[in-house]
Amino acid sequence: MHRLLPVLLFLFALGSLSASAAEPRPNVVLFLVDDMGWMDSEPYGSKFYETPNMTRLSKQSMRFTNAYAVPLCSPTRASILTGQYSARHGITSASGHQPPRPADFEYLPKTAKPNQKFRMPISKNYLDPQQYTLAEALRDAGYRTGHFGKWHLGLTAPHRPDKQGFETVWHCAPDPGPPSYFSPYGVFPDGKPTGRHHVGNITDGPEGEHITDRLTDEALKFIETHQREPFYLNLWHFSVHGPWQHKETYTKEFAKKQDPRGEQKNPVMASMLRNVDESLGRILDKLDELKLADNTLFIFYSDNGGNAHSWSSEDPKLQRITEKHPLYATIKSYRKWAGGEPPTNNAPLAGRERTDL
Repeated sequence: MHRLLPVLLFLFALGSLSASAAEPRPNVVLFLVDDMGWMDSEPYGSKFYETPNMTRLSKQSMRFTNAYAVPLCSPTRASILTGQYSARHGITSASGHQPPRPADFEYLPKTAKPNQKFRMPISKNYLDPQQYTLAEALRDAGYRTGHFGKWHLGLTAPHRPDKQGFETVWHCAPDPGPPSYFSPYGVFPDGKPTGRHHVGNITDGPEGEHITDRLTDEALKFIETHQREPFYLNLWHFSVHGPWQHKETYTKEFAKKQDPRGEQKNPVMASMLRNVDESLGRILDKLDELKLADNTLFIFYSDNGGNAHSWSSEDPKLQRITEKHPLYATIKSYRKWAGGEPPTNNAPLAGRERTDL
């Protein structure tokens, strides 16, 4: 579940298959969770979070328990699609929501700054369109390709998923996601994407619909539409990244629960993880229903470690939040249920996700 390059090598091998191959080619589903830590599921040891569908998948899968992961969002996603390390594709920071730099920009300055001992490369803010991605390889081999959810690999139109091999796309820019995780989502069909004006084809659903459920609905439509063709589904969830907008009916249940280890205590994160786990179960059920499971390569992955610092009682940014801030109500709800706890705890590991975007 957590090893990258061997999986990618296998997937690129799939992409080289002839479209006229006699044997049916396996479908590929890449189910990516944002900011989910190594200890944030039952198969990996959590005694607080409840993830029965992750357990279900793990029992029929190969699990990876000792592997390297890039501790940032955009670099991980670029590596998944290119099979390259960050030093090769040039994305070293979670900056895929920022405007691209000029074409003549020097990503490796000729000289170091006075306060630096070395020349330090500057991260690209997009995945170079000249990269031949996993999606392009599979599309060219006759696969139907779809990306649903978070992208974070480019703000402007030339750097979005439909320019990187995905035929069907459901997302918005800038990332990490829509302004609200509950409908209405606040996404516009056109205009210049900014932090206050998100642009994409995420349309509103019934009031109060959660983005995790809607994202799953859209992915299921893609599977049903292409069930008789080989397909590659990129299901890249916005959860469990902030803003931590959660279903309070779930959160109430976890507020009554205690971790026997005394490590994980956040009912908001538990609620969001349950929602993601339900999404996983719905995808697995659909593959079973359509009799596609035996011919589908299913990869469950997280882009980096869990966020163990944001929105805690020690987070200095929250001191600046007033009632006029768009996330004021969300933060107030978070404080009600989680108090001063950070989103998660990666114990017994010491590391964490390295950005608080």
